Amino acid sequence: MAHSLKYPTLPKSLLNTEPPKLGMEATERLTEAAEKEWLETWVAGPGDKRSKLLDPGTSAPDLELLDHTGASRRLSSFWSDGPALLMFWRHFGCGCGLDRASRLNEEYADYLDAGINPVIIGQGEPGRAAEYREKYDISCPILCDPEFEAYSAYGLAHFGVEQVLYDAPEETWCHSMEIGLDFQEARRAINRPLVDNPWMSPGEFLVDPSGTIRSTYAYQYCSDYPDARVFLTAAKI
Repeated sequence: MAHSLKYPTLPKSLLNTEPPKLGMEATERLTEAAEKEWLETWVAGPGDKRSKLLDPGTSAPDLELLDHTGASRRLSSFWSDGPALLMFWRHFGCGCGLDRASRLNEEYADYLDAGINPVIIGQGEPGRAAEYREKYDISCPILCDPEFEAYSAYGLAHFGVEQVLYDAPEETWCHSMEIGLDFQEARRAINRPLVDNPWMSPGEFLVDPSGTIRSTYAYQYCSDYPDARVFLTAAKI
């Protein structure tokens, strides 16, 4: 198996731990495409399919995804030496994701002290994931799932309108093209463009070293963040 192979140690001068830097034009093109996806999906609406997360005791699907550096990573590499916290993220323009990032920064040392290996799974490609990680000072890796393979494998699907727009004016509930364009213009003005899938719900899973899901957290609405003590306790019992 790949993890058993031995590789020579490279001099530090040859090691590059920084994510590849995309040119501004390339990043802008990715963002523009993701903004188009957001608007099309916003207007289409969430549909009827809702999340049904995998139950505790279930074997965690072991997919291979690119990380924010462009390297290929298997999910099992994050729980091979201890429990992993898989955090499926909202889209990269969502204020709830920013708040979750802030909470994660506050909780991060406690997770590490409990032996938990946190990792984010997001909707963006490596270039945008690297930019997002740097912009919001996120310490853990971000894996990239723009096709929603991992989201689907773990049972995640769309929020309903009421779970995303519960605190928005009633006139926005129709999720029209006009309202979507207004939202996008306002977010561009604060350098936080609305991108990716606006309806995809987040969820979090603690996976033990055997690859078994120990604890799950299903968000009931956009900013329904978990209490870190749930995962900290689950990791110790």
